Amino acid sequence: MKPLMIAATAALALLLTGCASTIRSNVTTFHQWPDQLPDKTYVFEAPPVQDDTLEWRTYQNMVRGELTRLGFQDAGAAGTPSLAVSMRFMTTDVPVRVIQPVFSHFDHYWMPRTAFMRPYRRGYGYGYWRGYYSPFYDPFWYGTPSYQETIVHHYKRQVHVGIKSIKDGKRLFDVTVNNMSRNMSTPDIMPALVQSAFAEFPGVSGVARTVELKREPK
Repeated sequence: MKPLMIAATAALALLLTGCASTIRSNVTTFHQWPDQLPDKTYVFEAPPVQDDTLEWRTYQNMVRGELTRLGFQDAGAAGTPSLAVSMRFMTTDVPVRVIQPVFSHFDHYWMPRTAFMRPYRRGYGYGYWRGYYSPFYDPFWYGTPSYQETIVHHYKRQVHVGIKSIKDGKRLFDVTVNNMSRNMSTPDIMPALVQSAFAEFPGVSGVARTVELKREPK
């Protein structure tokens, strides 16, 4: 029986590992997007020197990919773009204090073995206790609990992308994506956040919405 249980547990773990997870983000868009925009060439605004990292450039390429999908063209250093695109991101560790009761596995041995004991009969749903079945449940059978404090880390992430006209400086599009998860890896989450920023582009202005994307396992 034990080998069967071990095999079933392993199969279930493998199934859960292979399942896609859902990344849920809160997306808020403000825009004054023109009905006609014949020139969709753009250039990225340079970030502050301290923010110009390889990580930032990696996420910049993700934004570039979404803009290409929407028909924009990167003018490059030698071009004459009509639009300027800005991007910034932030990751904040939010520790949460969790207090849980802990029962000792040995606290219930003081109780007589014959207390509330009766044989099991089909259909009564009695609970199993030390080799016998009992219709009673008492949380204090396991003694008075002690309490254990742990710190659970949540990670708050925010991505902002803006598009403005270079000619007159008018802002055309601003989107902010907020996400909270237990996943410590920002590079693991960022592709979904960037995709969420451009979902239904340009979208409804001034309305917050929830965007859910499936993330396939690697």
